Amino acid sequence: MTEALATHLLIELWGVDEALLNDERALEAHLLAAAAAARCEVLGSVRHRFHPQGASVVVLVAESHLSVHTWPEHRYASVDILTCGATLPDAGVACLIERFRPERHEVQRLARGLVRPSLRQIP
Repeated sequence: MTEALATHLLIELWGVDEALLNDERALEAHLLAAAAAARCEVLGSVRHRFHPQGASVVVLVAESHLSVHTWPEHRYASVDILTCGATLPDAGVACLIERFRPERHEVQRLARGLVRPSLRQIP
């Protein structure tokens, strides 16, 4: 059996309201809500508004991070949720879908840091 150290969810959001995709404070609030839904411990966040449009926000959590980068001119947002431990990243995705209200979305799941038992060192 193979175990992963972390789960990385890549979320593609199309058809999102342009005003939201330009509002770095609202984006931060949405990521913080998703972190809470995923049962992550928030350590801090950074947000940046680009000119003439777009924004990026990163929320650092004890279990890794959540991030969003937006292209309002395409009504598109790229979101990452990377967590380890006893978190619920899928609950974070559900929270974001509810808040962003995309016309269409896709989620890719990656197992990060695969550990094969035969490669583990025994103390």
